Amino acid sequence: MQINDEIQVADLKGKLDRFFDLAGKKIQHLDRTWDPGRGTPVFTVEGKYTTRGWTEWTQGFQFGCAILEYEATGEPAFLEIGRRGTLERMASHVTHIGVHDHGFNNMSTYGNLRRLMMEEVLPENEWERHFYELALKASGAVQAARWTTIDDGKGYIHSFNGPHSLFSDTIRSCRVLGVGYQLGHVLRGENDRAISLLERLIHHSETTARFNVYYGEGRDAFDVSGRVVHESIFNLNDGSYRCPSTQQGYSPFSTWTRGLAWVVTGYAELLEFLEVLADDELDRYGGRDEIQGVWSRAVRAAADFYIDHITSADGIPYWDSGAPELGHLGAYQDKPADPYNPHESVDSSAAAIIAQGLYRLGKWLGGEKGKRYLQAGLTVAGTIFDTPFLSEEVDHQGLILHSVYHNPNGWDHVPAGQKVACGESSMWGDYHAMELAVLLKRECENKPYLTFFDP
Repeated sequence: MQINDEIQVADLKGKLDRFFDLAGKKIQHLDRTWDPGRGTPVFTVEGKYTTRGWTEWTQGFQFGCAILEYEATGEPAFLEIGRRGTLERMASHVTHIGVHDHGFNNMSTYGNLRRLMMEEVLPENEWERHFYELALKASGAVQAARWTTIDDGKGYIHSFNGPHSLFSDTIRSCRVLGVGYQLGHVLRGENDRAISLLERLIHHSETTARFNVYYGEGRDAFDVSGRVVHESIFNLNDGSYRCPSTQQGYSPFSTWTRGLAWVVTGYAELLEFLEVLADDELDRYGGRDEIQGVWSRAVRAAADFYIDHITSADGIPYWDSGAPELGHLGAYQDKPADPYNPHESVDSSAAAIIAQGLYRLGKWLGGEKGKRYLQAGLTVAGTIFDTPFLSEEVDHQGLILHSVYHNPNGWDHVPAGQKVACGESSMWGDYHAMELAVLLKRECENKPYLTFFDP
């Protein structure tokens, strides 16, 4: 990746203004035309959002985009869309026991609405705030209950694939446990046993860092520092680790780039969260230094791997580092990504996710240590908020073009005249671009730094 060392947040202001202008039109278009009876919008086909049954993990992004658009523009119509959608459609996601996605769905809706009230963007309403907080407490507890214990006595929140499965995606979902913990909530188990949401957050994050992130230490023949595996498989009989796997990547021994993006942004946020916790809250789990060391090692390894090895010069990755036809693209790391190439799809959603993580990591490290990551995050942001990734056609319901959902399953639309999926958007790509844009807009305006937790 060719990092722009000169770009500053203020340089993106024009692009951010254009982005929010387009976003407002597209959010309203989708709200007018989407039939909730069809399910949840997932990705676009020929510019129109469609659904795809797998798990219901994108509904919160739909309404979360509207809430963030209200935050950015102050237009009440978007608050109405977000509030109404949260009230009418999100309750089932709070109690959904079958997914690892609570930090996506519920933090994007209930979490953002509560945050805006805490920041006095919304007027204080005690009962409304309690409504949001109850949803977040319940969501955090339900997520924490989806637990597999492993042979070291710790464990992980298992994926929808089953109790044997640890996904890298879930590291960003852990933030709902952090908020639930801050709100004083616990999960109650058998015989009224109190189970700490913070403990489960820390143990899950340690297990993910240990098994899903590689450090060049010879774990297997493909162990390169910073490589991230989508899924780790465990033997449920004795809790032992068995092997790497993947659902949406090319192979267990390559890196699905969106999985790596979840790791970078998830750990970067957790490192920020760690700063607001007291030492005595962390001592029982090994202490601040130990936890911080595990998290920072994982995020820096993955971020360096992204920057140095698997993204194009402009910060946009192809969908998997081992995609079988990447070789036909030549030295793709030395040139801008080509979403219309005939060999492999790019994944702009991975870029939208990781840009925020790189920026946050740079801010957390500070100084010269952080500059590389901060500038990388701004470089990626400058790319996705511009042609050919910003969707400027009003009739196209997506915001960020060239997102990929599930390449191995062939779910993504291949336009006429093209050989690989391109030109389409996804709810997670659009939402994370919105979240990134709000973060950077606040930075431009010298407003308080955006966090998922209470300072």
